[in-house]
Amino acid sequence: MTGLLLAKAHYPVTTLGPGTRAGVWTQGCTLHCHGCLSRDTWDADPAKAVPVDAVLGWLASLPGPVDGVTISGGEPFQQPAALAALVRGIRDWRAGRPENAAPLDILVYSGYVYSRLSRSAETREILDMCDAVIAGPYVDRLNPEGRHTRSGSLLWKGSANQRIVPLSPLGRERYGPVETGRGAENEDAGPRMQVSVDEGPEGRRVYYIGIPRRGDMDHLVTTLERAGVRAGDVSWRP
Repeated sequence: MTGLLLAKAHYPVTTLGPGTRAGVWTQGCTLHCHGCLSRDTWDADPAKAVPVDAVLGWLASLPGPVDGVTISGGEPFQQPAALAALVRGIRDWRAGRPENAAPLDILVYSGYVYSRLSRSAETREILDMCDAVIAGPYVDRLNPEGRHTRSGSLLWKGSANQRIVPLSPLGRERYGPVETGRGAENEDAGPRMQVSVDEGPEGRRVYYIGIPRRGDMDHLVTTLERAGVRAGDVSWRP
């Protein structure tokens, strides 16, 4: 049984792709991009591996709507066997949905550039099963305060160097206009953040889901502290 190093799964997600989505965050990343919001997912703990079938069972149990599944991390492609099993299982689940169900796309975030991902037969097999990938390392200086650059929209991207690469007809329909800048009118819908509060054995944790602009998180912490709320340990600082 294939195990996935899982950091978090959440529904609904409305900030990492079009529509209402399920989000799966993997655990483990050696890229360590400066300014990464998700430093808490860098360390891989094999003790926290979960069967891919358990993640697929969670997806199948969601009440809906589910317009897509976003897989992020961590670095999903650093556990290619588990990622392949997960994406394959999502495709099988998608194929078994009612005919009148809304199309469901699979989007994967990666810190690797697309040219590197496409060179390997192992990762090409995964890409062939996805609808889109957002590829490239996060570069803090290329994450401006605004939402547009000369290269087009920053919707769903952390920095301007990253590429949205559609990989299927559905991917080209949903993601192609954004990458070319023709979907800039959707900027009012994002990027933005959503908040998730989880109760666990270590107490209450607050998760911010989405892609902030540079400086947004420090501004948030300052605003909370002025209101008398102390943020405590945060994942985006060393």
